[in-house]
Amino acid sequence: METENLNILKLIGIKAKEDFKTGFYNIHPDIGLNYQMNRFFDGSKQMLNEMREVTSRVHNYSDYIHEFLTLSENAFAQNRLLHAAWYLRSAEFYMFPKDERKNNSRLCFIKWMKEYYKIQESQHFNIPYGNATMSAYRFQPSSSIGTIVFFGGFDSYIEELFSSQLYFYQNGFDIITFEGPGQGATLEEGHIPMTYEWHKPCKAVFDYFKLNDVTLIGLSLGGCLALRAAAYEPRIKRVVCDDICTDFQEAIFKQIEPIAKIALKTLLKLGASTLVNNLVYKKMKSNLMQEWGTTQGMHTLGAKNPYEFFKKIEVLKTFTISHLVKQDVLLFGGSEDHYIPLHQFYDQIQKLKNVRSLTARLFTEKEQAQNHCQVGNVELSLQVITEWIKGLKQRDKQELL
Repeated sequence: METENLNILKLIGIKAKEDFKTGFYNIHPDIGLNYQMNRFFDGSKQMLNEMREVTSRVHNYSDYIHEFLTLSENAFAQNRLLHAAWYLRSAEFYMFPKDERKNNSRLCFIKWMKEYYKIQESQHFNIPYGNATMSAYRFQPSSSIGTIVFFGGFDSYIEELFSSQLYFYQNGFDIITFEGPGQGATLEEGHIPMTYEWHKPCKAVFDYFKLNDVTLIGLSLGGCLALRAAAYEPRIKRVVCDDICTDFQEAIFKQIEPIAKIALKTLLKLGASTLVNNLVYKKMKSNLMQEWGTTQGMHTLGAKNPYEFFKKIEVLKTFTISHLVKQDVLLFGGSEDHYIPLHQFYDQIQKLKNVRSLTARLFTEKEQAQNHCQVGNVELSLQVITEWIKGLKQRDKQELL
């Protein structure tokens, strides 16, 4: 980057450069824990060695939380602020909603990330929504080549996206990230559960910032929500699904044992709420991932019990609205995504019949991007998005000639 641009970044208080990691590492034998360790990891050899050192002591979520809180404390004492923040977020991720440590850990993570990335208060916004507000950040260059609105999915905080937001900013985009219903501060402080009507929070963001020509990027479950928003919000001109998620309930069922899955599906169809609750509560006692996922799911969607949670996620699908999407669409998938069934990538391609253009990219192990949301090579996905948008902008200019 030229010296002049570096000086501009310093003046507005944004960290000048972020180095992205490349590589997905086998740190823990449990696929879920291993993914989260890779997700909340800056790629440094020091963090990798430290996580590998504690792996043998991690047998459950309680062990995980204890070990990563200790790693965070040690990193902070050594003035390694980013490492301290990632370790703290990793520990907080597995804390249940009623854990007394969770909220303070979340707030501390946010504070440290804002300090590390030199975020100014003028770059943070609280957007009115219902009886509460939605948290948002905006990095706006003096001369923009386009506006991007970016959000996460089922369990992310937008402060995790600062490096990606900075990448887009440095490539000339006016970039806004926000947390909608069921996400981050909007859930934890505003107490607004997730909605499938994602065009409503998008409308609030677009109205607040007076936006008319938007590229919308949804991360993880956000890939489903982004298409749902595009179906009803004409100010969205381009949509990026990072990753695809055509049926969130199926993705949840993917984590359940086959026999229990068949029983659960049958009972849900019959409306047998008591039997569903009994079955799920029993599985939660013997399966840590089931316990965490269901508990977090009920919290996110404002469900009183497992039956209500599974019924609420039935509408988190794209097939019912795919025919309404008329924008330019970019779909991402991972060849070894352990959350989203691979067939959903191809299913979504088939269902988008009326889009202006459709581009699909399946990332592979050779690229170190085969996992959910390209954890292992996030920078590659950002490069693809950037070039895709620029290509569409050039096409639109030529059509006007």
